[in-house]
Amino acid sequence: MPRYELSLILKAMQRPQVAAILRRSVETLISRGAVVRDLENLGERLLPYKIKKHRTTNVRGIYFLVDFYASPAILPALLDHLHRDVDVVRPTILKKDAEVSSRNCCGPEQ
Repeated sequence: MPRYELSLILKAMQRPQVAAILRRSVETLISRGAVVRDLENLGERLLPYKIKKHRTTNVRGIYFLVDFYASPAILPALLDHLHRDVDVVRPTILKKDAEVSSRNCCGPEQ
């Protein structure tokens, strides 16, 4: 299974509500066959621009990164599910590259 990174921007809310949204999102991943490796909280920030989603205008958001392995076949349905979630402002999935070798790539080999 390829490795992916899910970038989530959630509505700015209180901690218990954010935990419930995260739990719901990660459970959706797991129920579709994904294996979650890591979850990273990047904190609450001002959005670079106003984002209108589900009849609300968001100016602040809480950023999270979810590192996971999954079949490419589940990604469209997963994104569709996350776009429909009223508490998720912006979901984005990126494919992570294989690990970069530690060899010096710019200089001559020694």
